[in-house]
Amino acid sequence: MIKTRLIEQVPSSKKYIALTVLAQWLKTVANIVMVFILSNLLAQILDGKAFDFKGLLPYLGAIAAVMLVRYLCGYASSQTSFFASSEVKKVLRQKMYKKLTRMGASYSEKVSTSEVLQVFVEGVDQLELYFGKYLPQFFFAMLAPITLFAVLVFVSWKASVVLLICVPLIPLSIVAVQKIAKRLLSKYWGVYTNLGDTFLENIQGLTTLKVYQADERKNVEMNEKAEEFRRITMKVLTMQLNSVSVMDIVAYAGSAIGVVIAIIQVKNGTITLPQAFLIIMLAADFFLPLRLLGSFFHVAMNGMAASDKLFKLLDTKEDKHGTEIPENLDGNIEIKDLSFSYDGEKTVLNDISATFKKHELISIVGESGCGKSTLASLLCGTTKGYIGSITIGGVEIKDIDEKTLMNNITAVNFNSYIFAGTVRENMLIADKSAGDEKMIEALKMVNLWSFLSEQDGLDTKLNQQGSNFSGGQRQRLAIARALLHNTPIYVFDEVTSNIDAESENDIMTVIHNMAKIKTVILISHRLENVVGSDKIFLLDKGKIEESGTHSELMSLNKKYKLMYSTQAKLEKYAKEEA
Repeated sequence: MIKTRLIEQVPSSKKYIALTVLAQWLKTVANIVMVFILSNLLAQILDGKAFDFKGLLPYLGAIAAVMLVRYLCGYASSQTSFFASSEVKKVLRQKMYKKLTRMGASYSEKVSTSEVLQVFVEGVDQLELYFGKYLPQFFFAMLAPITLFAVLVFVSWKASVVLLICVPLIPLSIVAVQKIAKRLLSKYWGVYTNLGDTFLENIQGLTTLKVYQADERKNVEMNEKAEEFRRITMKVLTMQLNSVSVMDIVAYAGSAIGVVIAIIQVKNGTITLPQAFLIIMLAADFFLPLRLLGSFFHVAMNGMAASDKLFKLLDTKEDKHGTEIPENLDGNIEIKDLSFSYDGEKTVLNDISATFKKHELISIVGESGCGKSTLASLLCGTTKGYIGSITIGGVEIKDIDEKTLMNNITAVNFNSYIFAGTVRENMLIADKSAGDEKMIEALKMVNLWSFLSEQDGLDTKLNQQGSNFSGGQRQRLAIARALLHNTPIYVFDEVTSNIDAESENDIMTVIHNMAKIKTVILISHRLENVVGSDKIFLLDKGKIEESGTHSELMSLNKKYKLMYSTQAKLEKYAKEEA
């Protein structure tokens, strides 16, 4: 029940575990001394010695001293146990966080966010108990019976040997249920993780479920998963209760055997009554440490199951990280023979080659599912594992340090996250040193400042995901924040989706102005927005089928022209109907 790799993860906890064991052992020694004092007092009484208050003072003083030592050892044990626990929480969460940062922005390709959160919170809490309670008790439970045997063997070797022989029955009972418990707890964590995934997904998609009136069906599914989790939890609790009952029987039966032997020896005159008193009072101490260890058994098993999840995360293969830190990535973007697949089977991008020239507005268009957003995420470095080459200013993108890449490319999509707080706090995410004037200037560029100035300006409150702002206002804020980041390359992925015409026109004006001094890559389903682009690439089934300016593509009289003409007719019809 000891996982050496787990202990190696938090080497600093070893000293606190050792100190906890030492404090518990000293407390046991103090308890032995207390029983010896009482035994000696009993022997004196049986010998007919009369005691006045002055005669009792040495005994009372010794008992008080021992009680003080017991209290101090108990306090020290709780403190060192706390330090071991807090060290585990700090170190393991730090290691998990560093692992996620090393995995970078594409971490969610390999691990689910809900599973990470569960291990980060409850998993580490279980390991906190494993280090703070179970491990110290494990070592103390091995040490205590040996100490008691070494003391009592000189009083009654028969009773001591019988008690020592009965002690291993408790760990044997633990081992007996360990295999069942391991399978059960592994299933428990699987069900728990599945429940967390479902709950998070349903919360995130609650609005969509309401729109399609599918919330009741999802509620039923959620209840079924919750019921499954309840059943597995009850099985775990039943297993724990049964194991505790078995250990209680072993502990009390072993103590009773020791007591019976002591009584028989007194009757036979082999030992004295005070010596029998010693054995009777200390017999239970042979078993109580292991009995308490057994009560921590479920903590240990939960800790083991949590550690499996932890090591799964820590052992997740990391993509090769870039090491080059170019001073400036303000150059042409060259794509050569680029292919990509999410699952290794279905190809999303197939043998793409293109050049995105510096300080131009490059637009990528195509039908839904053609690979536009995938290409954007590859350019931003948030998706990796591509075949072929993507270079910026002559430097391969997978060779560039992620921090450097993020400092040179800003991505804005149709659902860029808006944090709860204030407008100022959201803007400072892009540039923590920005002053009010700089932030206001960016907000003016996207025509959002006039609205904010009527509210609380930069201190205007924002709900989570900016739910108290309209769709257009959220997009304007996201773009203003991106402007504040001030990088040489910008990627706009469907930033005008689901917003009003006025906001769309304002946003497109900003994007076109940016393209005069920045390299701007625009992904848009609405072809009217890409008419003024320096170059347009039409993706179809993962391949570049057409490329050129708007007029060049229209003259080709192929798919782009068909798509543009169809959209124009539909928009004209919609306006006439309106």
